[in-house]
Amino acid sequence: MKAIKTAVAAVTAAAALVAFSSAEAATATTNLSVTASVGGACSIGAVGGGGTLNFGTYDPIIVNSALGVDLLGTGALSVQCTLLGTAVITLGQGLYPSAGSTDAAPLRRMRNTASADYLAYRLHQDVTRLIVWGNTAGTGLPFLGTGMPVAVLVYGTVPRGQNVPSGTYNDTVVATITF
Repeated sequence: MKAIKTAVAAVTAAAALVAFSSAEAATATTNLSVTASVGGACSIGAVGGGGTLNFGTYDPIIVNSALGVDLLGTGALSVQCTLLGTAVITLGQGLYPSAGSTDAAPLRRMRNTASADYLAYRLHQDVTRLIVWGNTAGTGLPFLGTGMPVAVLVYGTVPRGQNVPSGTYNDTVVATITF
């Protein structure tokens, strides 16, 4: 019985101490400001690591003769920009531009790898091949970022009626994204 009285007294004393401590406790608050900034960013590269617009075979005698048709081709760039970020994609004149070529009105040419012969071509922003793709803000392709990689198609035309020798022709065009 004495043990029970001692236990009850101890519990009563502990409860009184807790009640006293709670009554005497104080609190204070403040606000913690949390911030972050998201920078605008873009990247540009070749789809699948290829980076090639391959026109295939140009036939100056029959298919692509002056009475024939233009040779068409399509390539792709991989572009990724911050969600809703704006940018402009431009394409340079290439390594072998014709005389009179400018960034705003490029006159691009591929060069024969075995001679000094050239094969003219154009790059366009649209499948109808009406909008020439240049290397200025006004002749570049406007781009709105989705936050995800997007394939941007480049439409090419080798005009018919070019009298050139056989061989492999190539050029390199620099693609730039300005954001």
